[in-house]
Amino acid sequence: MTEPPDKIPLSALNQYAYCPRRCYLIHAEGEFTDNIHTQSGTLEHERVDQLAHEIKKGVRVEFALPVWSDRLGISGRCDVVEFHPDGSVYPIEYKHGKRKRWLNDDLQLAAQALCLEEMLNVSIPAGAIYHTQSKRRREIIIDQALRETVAATALAVIALLDSQQCPPPIEDSKRCPQCSLNELCTPELINEKARLHQLSAQLFTVTADEA
Repeated sequence: MTEPPDKIPLSALNQYAYCPRRCYLIHAEGEFTDNIHTQSGTLEHERVDQLAHEIKKGVRVEFALPVWSDRLGISGRCDVVEFHPDGSVYPIEYKHGKRKRWLNDDLQLAAQALCLEEMLNVSIPAGAIYHTQSKRRREIIIDQALRETVAATALAVIALLDSQQCPPPIEDSKRCPQCSLNELCTPELINEKARLHQLSAQLFTVTADEA
């Protein structure tokens, strides 16, 4: 088992918001398995600087920019950061495929923005997620609720990694079949064992009427 890093990766927040068990397996136990989704995502990130990127006049663009936050204890890289002539800073996270139903991608982008704010002493009210399949930007408003969720998730990830206890799978999750760690995690088997254990315990429960 690897030791928890001094600063947790930005991607750990994404993984935790998707599934705490997946986050632990990757960042505490060093487990990772590629599937078609993760392979496609990796290739897209490797060629971000080669993708068509609309750049307005006077906008400076940085690719794979390292960022961190001492306050939140997180670090990572931004796929793309635009620096506009008016001083505004606009992070853009590239994601493979269409928009997902869950908050994890938005959370990762917001975490990047909070890192940039701390490093550059600026205010970043919004950023965007660029979905490579549709070739469209989806603007994310980085409001107070999202900021608080980033901070809470960072604390939750730190506590999870420090606990050295792998959490159980999410029950009845539609996320599991798409997860690259599905075969390693075996959520159906673990949840079934828990259900059988609960049923077994109930078989020998004596009610007040029976006593």
